[in-house]
Amino acid sequence: MAPAAPPPPGLEDALAVARRVAGYDPKADIALLERAAQTAAEAHATQTRDNGDPYITHPVAVANILADYRLDAATIATALLHDVAEDTALGLKEIEKRFGAEVARLVDGVTKLTRLELQSERTKQAENLRKLVLAMSEDIRVLLVKLADRLHNMRTLQFVPQSARRQKTARETIEIFAPLAERIGMDALKTELETLSFQELHPEARQTIAARLTYLRGQSANLIKEIEHDLKRVLAQHGIKALDVTGREKSPYSIWLKMQKKNVAFEALSDVMAFRVTVEDRAACYAALGAVHDAYRVVPGRFKDYISTPKTNGYQSLHTGVTVPERRNAKIEVQIRTREMHEVAENGVAAHWIYKQGPEGNTSAAGNRKRYPWVRALLDILENAEGAQDFLDHTKLELHRDQVFCFSPKGDLIELPRGATPVDFAYEVHSQVGDSCVGAKVNGKIVPLRHQLENGDQVEIITARGGQPNPAWERFVVTGKARARIRRFVHARQKEEHRESGRAAIVKAFRQEGLDASEKLLEGALKPLRQAGLEELYAAVGAGSLSPKEVLHAAVPELRIPPRAANPLPLVQRRGRLGASPLLGRPDRAGAGKPAVSPGLPVTGLVSGMPYHFAGCCHPLPGERILGIVTTGKGVTIHAADCHTLENFAATPERFLDIDWDEASAAHRVGRIVVETRARNSALAALTETVAQNDGAVSGLKVQHRDDDSIEVLLDVEVTDLRHLERIMAALRAPADNLRVERMRG
Repeated sequence: MAPAAPPPPGLEDALAVARRVAGYDPKADIALLERAAQTAAEAHATQTRDNGDPYITHPVAVANILADYRLDAATIATALLHDVAEDTALGLKEIEKRFGAEVARLVDGVTKLTRLELQSERTKQAENLRKLVLAMSEDIRVLLVKLADRLHNMRTLQFVPQSARRQKTARETIEIFAPLAERIGMDALKTELETLSFQELHPEARQTIAARLTYLRGQSANLIKEIEHDLKRVLAQHGIKALDVTGREKSPYSIWLKMQKKNVAFEALSDVMAFRVTVEDRAACYAALGAVHDAYRVVPGRFKDYISTPKTNGYQSLHTGVTVPERRNAKIEVQIRTREMHEVAENGVAAHWIYKQGPEGNTSAAGNRKRYPWVRALLDILENAEGAQDFLDHTKLELHRDQVFCFSPKGDLIELPRGATPVDFAYEVHSQVGDSCVGAKVNGKIVPLRHQLENGDQVEIITARGGQPNPAWERFVVTGKARARIRRFVHARQKEEHRESGRAAIVKAFRQEGLDASEKLLEGALKPLRQAGLEELYAAVGAGSLSPKEVLHAAVPELRIPPRAANPLPLVQRRGRLGASPLLGRPDRAGAGKPAVSPGLPVTGLVSGMPYHFAGCCHPLPGERILGIVTTGKGVTIHAADCHTLENFAATPERFLDIDWDEASAAHRVGRIVVETRARNSALAALTETVAQNDGAVSGLKVQHRDDDSIEVLLDVEVTDLRHLERIMAALRAPADNLRVERMRG
């Protein structure tokens, strides 16, 4: 009799998770969990992680993180299986067959995202975020599994060998996943994600702040204990029963963030300690607040009531800042809440499983959107965004803003990012209200549409039938939904203008040849020009990617001009027949030879030694199409293909030279950005620091306009390519103080 095969690595640990779930949920389907444990252990049996451990240790760790929140059996099974469909031979259909439709749907939602940290292209990151938003809108448990997965990956990040990959994972975590954790109220998980990311991204800053905290701890060894005792004494004197009073230092990351935001040194920060007071009920919260304010001097502007006006993630607490003179004039933050409020503050959506074995309402798409309005806001951005990259940038804006709370005339509460305007408010009410907005009243007074709203404002939107978004609104709106909707309208209008101008240009070109540009005749040009229909053809001509003559020659081939026998441009290695030539389209490559590549040149298509320079009107960058203009005695001027200056050369197509970027060249190029930011002492320093943090270098800076409210700055930034410049622009758009960020063309 052959000996029994040894169990796969990690099986016992996986089965232990099932026993944990049975301990807190006797009704859970333990057989399902045991099958999931067995399947995961067998599927990952031959795989290892970066640190050499069996791969099964990862899904087991993810499942244990979720078991800490006492989540349901389907979620725990998903955690055990979340990498199986992606990394093993076991497909999604087999998972559904073995574990049912619910687990298969959750696994599918998570596995679409499991390789996010290995993607290098920014567009893939944007596409994965889009998938995550759609998946979590259908079932919020997808996000819970993904956050637990990311948390364990961050806890073991030090074992990843490539520094660039560690940096990318940490940056993605702090920009996307930590804010998502905050949005569902999981503060403890969010704080750990931020701490681990900060340690990887800014190790020196973290070490400096940690050393400073250690020093202060030594100087005031018992200060936190002394203040805890003081608070208990004050509450007892006022007859308030405190269930718990605890103090802590704020995390190095939150301290660093405040230093960056206020542009101050560590020594200038007054509140690096926070104290939490837990009481029995809501009424006791306000009584405790009164006692604290009676005993200590209040720091102005630091009181916030999140009990009467909870955050959208369900967070409730009273926050206040006070000075404790008896304890070295310490300025502290005090948070007052009930025990259940504290569970929600720490665990967010997961707290509902702890108390009720399931979330309030349900995990359906409709339930998620009702319970989590920010999910609906992200879906609105997704609907209106022009593409995955646009969605990524707007989503980051949506996730990283502080909130203000305003009211409609009917008393409905509308939550908006700090710095929001009446236009943002209008789009939050409804997209059509935003589109038709023509004015606004705040607290009964008419205000400009770029007026910044404050907490408690009552906002009335004035609309007009047939109203349309104003492109200028994009300069001051701050919500991703409003910006995406305005940009979509602008693009649609531009496309319509392109169609009209393209149609007129085609009609003119045909008339010059004595022909009528009938639809039947033009339809013959669609296939050779690779256009889906006549509307697309008109738009392509209007946008400049096709010329009217190209359409004419495609529709009536006998009118095509034969290529010249002689080369009118002896200095240029030609890449095709330039005479057919259009302003912005690629010339016909029929009969074209291979492009000349000159060693050391950043572009291909030039003869070695030929003088060239980059146009100052458009500052072309690698990653976008370029064209050359040949000028006698001056060589070649290289323009971006969409540069408006090229229109001046439309009558002399023989001067156009088809060139391209040399991918082997690693030289940096200069992109020009115009930034409108709020006037403050640290404005210019903040801009240059943001550029530097995103691996750019400011080579030129000019203040073009300054008034009491804002500064308009022209920045010349050294970047590697167009995508690098777009990343810097996205980072510059994130702070609320930056009102407008645009690429300067001309």
